[in-house]
Amino acid sequence: MTPWQVFVDVALSLIPPIFVGGLFYVIMRSILRADSKERSVYAQMEAEMRAAQDAAAASEPKAKPGNKPAKKPASRI
Repeated sequence: MTPWQVFVDVALSLIPPIFVGGLFYVIMRSILRADSKERSVYAQMEAEMRAAQDAAAASEPKAKPGNKPAKKPASRI
């Protein structure tokens, strides 16, 4: 075998693992990007919900500390 044939054989034997490694890299990168995007969208939605709850709680009238709700009279049997 000539050195050129050895080089071609080595190059041809390395192409499939390089291709599979590149494919693995692309798939993992897309999974990780989708996960980070999902987390950021979820955090934004959660912040909006908390802001809406805070706004709703702020618009409700608060009870004064001295005013207690009236109790029902106890019925005697």
